[in-house]
Amino acid sequence: MRTELVSIPTNTVPLDGLLYQPEGGSSGLAAIYFHGNTMNFYTGAARFLAPALAAMGYSFLAFNRRGHDVLTTRASRAPEGGAFQTTGEALADNRYAVQWLTARDFAAPVIIGHSNGGMLGVQHTVDHPQTPALVMLSAGRGGPRSTSGGPEKLLAQDRHAEFEARARALVAAGRGRELMLLPGWWYAISAESFIDRDATVPDTVALAPKIRCPVLAIRGSAEDRERYPAEEFQARCGGPCTVEIIPDCDHFYTGREVEVAYAVSAWLRQADR
Repeated sequence: MRTELVSIPTNTVPLDGLLYQPEGGSSGLAAIYFHGNTMNFYTGAARFLAPALAAMGYSFLAFNRRGHDVLTTRASRAPEGGAFQTTGEALADNRYAVQWLTARDFAAPVIIGHSNGGMLGVQHTVDHPQTPALVMLSAGRGGPRSTSGGPEKLLAQDRHAEFEARARALVAAGRGRELMLLPGWWYAISAESFIDRDATVPDTVALAPKIRCPVLAIRGSAEDRERYPAEEFQARCGGPCTVEIIPDCDHFYTGREVEVAYAVSAWLRQADR
C-alpha cells in the first residue's frame, strides 16, 4: 500500500494523519478511523486495519483529533491533547476529516471507531445517515455520568463528587484549563474537560435505534459486557447489526490483531451496503 502524511484544516490547528491507499490505485471505497481516548493515528487498531483494508481496495484514513495523546505541544509551549478534549470538538474533528476525505472524490467512508472513538462514531453516523457502514471496536456505553459508574469507575473512581466540585470551582474561577491528576484516568485532565465528559459523551445504546446502516460491534472476551454493551446495542439497533466477541482479547486487542482484522475484513466483504 501507499501512505501519505496529510494535514486536515480545522477552525484552529490542523489535524495530522496518514492516508493509506492500495498499491494499484484507489477503487473509490474508503474507510476512516476514529481513535480512542488519548491515542493517535499511529497506535492501536489503525496500524493493523490499514493494510488489511488496503488489500481489499479501501483507502483508509487515520488521523489525530485535537484531543489526541494525553498532552502534547505543536509550535509553541502551549499544551494541547487529550487532557483538554471535549465531545463537541471531537465530533467536529470527525466531520472535518470525513469532509476532507470526500472532497478528494472518495465515497462516503465506512466509519471505524475504537472505544471513545466508537461512541463518537455512533453519534457521527446518526448525524450523517449517508454513512454506508459502522464498525464499533469496543465502543463504550457512554451517556451522562458514564465515566463515573460501572466496575472500572473511570476518571475519579470513588472520589467523583470531590473532583467534580474541584473542577466546577476551577471553571467558575476562569481556570478551566487547569490540570487535575485523577486516580482512574490517563493521569491528567483539565477541569473543563472533566465537566464536559460527565454531560456530553454520546449514549450509544440510546442512539442505536437511529442507526440504519449495517453495523459490526466487536468486543474482546476480557472486556466488561456492561461497559461495552455490544449485545444491547444489537438488540436496539435500527439496522442490521452483527456482534463478534474475540476470545482471549483485551480492550487494546493485544495479541489478537490478526483475529480482529479478519473479523472486520470478512464482515465488510459480506455487508450489504
